[in-house]
Amino acid sequence: MESKDQALLTEQLRHANHLLQGQIRALQTQLEHQQGMNQQRLLILEEQIRDHEKRIRAASEGVTQFKLFAGLTSGGSGLMSLAAILKAFFGG
Repeated sequence: MESKDQALLTEQLRHANHLLQGQIRALQTQLEHQQGMNQQRLLILEEQIRDHEKRIRAASEGVTQFKLFAGLTSGGSGLMSLAAILKAFFGG
């Protein structure tokens, strides 16, 4: 009777071991999938950050150019006004 009990216990332990190994494999697969998803999300976020930085730089450059042209235009019109005043003052 003892050999039957030992055989039964051995088979139960083998079965439990088999079930645990299956669970471990399933968890490893799930972990690998989650790591892949996280890596993909990280790459997408990094690309969005780079794109956002490019847009900010382009907008900043546009504002700087606009200020330069506005200043030059304002200075040019001021210079023309001064020339007109001098011409009127000296009778030209």
